Amino acid sequence: MKATGIVRRIDDLGRVVIPKEIRRTMRIREGDPLEIYTDKDGEVIFKKYSLMGALEDFAGQICETLSKNTGSVVAVSDRDSIIAASGTQRRDLVEKRISAELVQIMEGRQIYQSKASDQPVPAVDSGDKYKVSIAAPIISEGDVLGCVLFLGTENDARTGETEYKLAQTIAGFLGKHMES
Repeated sequence: MKATGIVRRIDDLGRVVIPKEIRRTMRIREGDPLEIYTDKDGEVIFKKYSLMGALEDFAGQICETLSKNTGSVVAVSDRDSIIAASGTQRRDLVEKRISAELVQIMEGRQIYQSKASDQPVPAVDSGDKYKVSIAAPIISEGDVLGCVLFLGTENDARTGETEYKLAQTIAGFLGKHMES
């Protein structure tokens, strides 16, 4: 755990303000759920809660199936990081923070498909190997929970109408699944 040196007091309603700089760097937005942990040493830890995190195994199976049938690298993200990916790429992608450009695509709530004239959108912050070919936001009860991604490398962006429709279908299915 990293100390910030910032001290905040609890108000009479039991609230504490998380500083803007921490919210910005951790991508904590107004209305985001936070999970609260305590330990024996008296520490209180706030962790961003991901509804999609509960689907990690299920999302992994979806990624593997889509990858085998399309030959593409497939991943599923929550609003912050990749939670599942297909094949050997899993090591390069899972638990990596998604790029700011991908966050903007998700917030736009529209399916994105790259074009030859577009500037490539990196999938994750920490690497430029995988680019987003298709991104279909997962929307549940009006909230963006994550994204279904078809990824390619600079030289390999072979996605078409079939992958577009698959991403759209899986994103819709996961969104409905999260509502129940």
